[in-house]
Amino acid sequence: MEAVTRFASRPAAGCLIDSHCHLDAPELAGDVDGVVARAQAAGVGQLLVPAVTAGNFDAVLAMRQRYGCWIAFGLHPIYLSQHLDDHLALLDAALAAHAPVAVGEIGLDFYLPELDPMRQEALLVEQLKLARKHGLPAVLHVRRSVDRVLKHLREQKVEGGIAHAFNGSEQQAQAFIRQGFKLGFGGAMTYSGSRRIRALAATLPLDSLVLETDAPDIRPEYAQDVPNEPAQLARFITVLAELRGMDVSTLRDALHGNTLAALGLA
Repeated sequence: MEAVTRFASRPAAGCLIDSHCHLDAPELAGDVDGVVARAQAAGVGQLLVPAVTAGNFDAVLAMRQRYGCWIAFGLHPIYLSQHLDDHLALLDAALAAHAPVAVGEIGLDFYLPELDPMRQEALLVEQLKLARKHGLPAVLHVRRSVDRVLKHLREQKVEGGIAHAFNGSEQQAQAFIRQGFKLGFGGAMTYSGSRRIRALAATLPLDSLVLETDAPDIRPEYAQDVPNEPAQLARFITVLAELRGMDVSTLRDALHGNTLAALGLA
């Protein structure tokens, strides 16, 4: 196995960047060095690890300390039951103390009926305020909630970031683009039946796209029985190049620049 080296804080031009990867997830525990080594061998020069609860802020920090990856702090809507009143203050302090590249993963999830939508929205608004306070982009979870998320982005005047695992309409995609957001595409576009996602990946403006894995989740069609990994980006970019009818090298350069721009690092 190729040795693991620390990711460069400013990744080399043209390398692949995984804009959303839960490197600290339980499914990857015990082989994180292997996951990172395989990613680096596949040409991945950097990845973003977003937190999902206050309880995993330290785990995300440990990923940066060991591997040099980018990190983000946020309170994910799916873990609503774990977020306590004082966790917003903890988030505020973490954003001030640890220099993450974004606030995330935050957003709304209206797919799971047990998640109180009003509490989700209140939490999102406060986190968008923190993004504005700290001058950071937002990494957004947007599941069956695109219009409500866009409403809050406009009201809170948050510009910039990534709409992770985008699965909305073309009109909604254009609304995110107008707000200064890039749109994340990954494993879902490898499914031949994902016609809307594949059409968006093929036709949206090139400068609006970033690549992601959401590892260990959103497994690709060709590897549904194993956890997703950032090394899959090498195959994802080939799929995207085929969908767009362009060469991989040109696409890689564009996506690299788009990711830096989305995170305010260009």
